[in-house]
Amino acid sequence: MQLTAIAWNLFHGRDFPPDPKLRTWRSRLLRITERNATHIQVNRDLLPEFAAMLDGAEWDVALLQECPPRYAGPLARACRAEGHRVLTSRNSLGAIRALAARLNPDLIASGEGGSNLTLVRTPGPTGTIAERRDLTIHEGRPERRTMAFTRTASGLCIANLHATAGNAALAIEDVRRAAEAATQWAGDAPLLFGGDLNLRPAGSPVIFEELRERFGLTAPTAPSAIDHLLVRGLEIIEPPRPWPPERREVRREGGALRLSDHAPIEGKFHGP
Repeated sequence: MQLTAIAWNLFHGRDFPPDPKLRTWRSRLLRITERNATHIQVNRDLLPEFAAMLDGAEWDVALLQECPPRYAGPLARACRAEGHRVLTSRNSLGAIRALAARLNPDLIASGEGGSNLTLVRTPGPTGTIAERRDLTIHEGRPERRTMAFTRTASGLCIANLHATAGNAALAIEDVRRAAEAATQWAGDAPLLFGGDLNLRPAGSPVIFEELRERFGLTAPTAPSAIDHLLVRGLEIIEPPRPWPPERREVRREGGALRLSDHAPIEGKFHGP
């Protein structure tokens, strides 16, 4: 089995131009499109753009974070994939939040609510989804964090999480707890473990050493990266690397529209 995997934090379905001058309060409040010589910033629902970007990319498994819950079904259908969604934070009164996000996504921002969404393309090397589990790895402040654990028909297991941001100690506990559960649930099966871990190997080397030595999870993306695809029981054919910025851009209204404040990371693996 050879597979390509990506991990991408969707930034709650919003764009993020490289020029901070385009990210204005005028746009945020009045939904006015801002532009410079190369890029635009819009304040509208970008589900069609995210769906087209994911559909056009070559991957077998996608681990998505900060995914608006309402995106799960449309993204799965657009990519001809099976999905496994787990809700994370700010999801009370979800219908009202979703309506507000459709009207003004930049104003509500993360207040729409979030989810981790794992997509498995079918037909594909992993087969269909055979098992779905979830684990709340952090409750309470600053916000709820949840891991999606997915087992495919091929036996490959996938753990998708978004660890706590802005607090390395909490992020380390999130990742450790997720790794403990994922490796236990996977048993001897190959495991793909990743997402937005909010930890850089250069800044938190001990937890990445623990992931390797205790759990057998290897190959973080880069010393300064926070998005990772770690594997156990899989051979790394191409180590995970971020997409170049222009690869997640689409042309709209005469300028480049850059999706999300994170670049997708992509790796290729071989397993039994």
